[in-house]
Amino acid sequence: MDAEQIKHLHPSGAKQRPLRALLALSRVSHLPTVWSNCLAGWWLGGGGNFAKLPLLFLGVSALYTGGMFLNDAFDADFDRQRRAERPIPSGAISLPAVWRWGLAWLGLGALCLTAVSKTTGALTLALLLCIIIYDATHKVVTASPWLMGLCRFWVYVIAGSAGAAGVNGGPVWCGVALALYVAGRGYLAQHESSRGRVSYWPLAMLAAPIFFAMLINSAEYRVPAMWLSLVLALWVALWVRTIFQAGEANVGHIVSGLLAGIVFVDWLAVAPLCPHWLSLTFLILFGATLGLQRFVPSA
Repeated sequence: MDAEQIKHLHPSGAKQRPLRALLALSRVSHLPTVWSNCLAGWWLGGGGNFAKLPLLFLGVSALYTGGMFLNDAFDADFDRQRRAERPIPSGAISLPAVWRWGLAWLGLGALCLTAVSKTTGALTLALLLCIIIYDATHKVVTASPWLMGLCRFWVYVIAGSAGAAGVNGGPVWCGVALALYVAGRGYLAQHESSRGRVSYWPLAMLAAPIFFAMLINSAEYRVPAMWLSLVLALWVALWVRTIFQAGEANVGHIVSGLLAGIVFVDWLAVAPLCPHWLSLTFLILFGATLGLQRFVPSA
């Protein structure tokens, strides 16, 4: 980043402010959940093709980062009025620079994923469209959480296309379950900037991965799915319990916890045939999400 792109830095911490602005814009604490999406989708797509994994991870990460940059670019006026601490209204980075960075990230992501395969490249166009529509409309369209969920669905399908078996029912149906979970979290997040009681109905959407796991897995496959379903259910209950208590729920706190729960959703998706190394990787990504949330806000 050029020095001209960073404006009005406070005298204190002038060297740290640009880096922190970039981390805040990219919502870096979200990235481990994106990587766990890639792992789950790739494994459900048959695994293998290890040489394609670097391009898959880099491409999806770049698309997600670009989407987060454009999210702030589209929200610049809103943030100036209600979230002055965000990088653009605080003067840490200029709006034109955010647009340039966001579009550059999207371009890099599309190039990487197109290099994986023609199918992956074609599916990337659907994800790109969903990202841009979500960024442009999420502050004015109340149904925008569905678009957020759809973005994660396409990550599963794109990752599945990089596997040895390609796109099949696994990435598609598990992607639907993830999309419902993400959409439910998104509807809860809409209460962050409003007062009043939080709606209960999005909580049913958070249970979608468990419902799908019990529907899809049978016989000996159901036991590991039941154990991980219990883990996911306990994690969700830990964070949403305050919704049922007297007083105003800390919605921002709740949705941050549910974000980390995405890793458990991914783990549950591959539970029946998940090797130990993959389980360990999910645990590491879960810990990384919680760790990053301590330093960089997830919203």
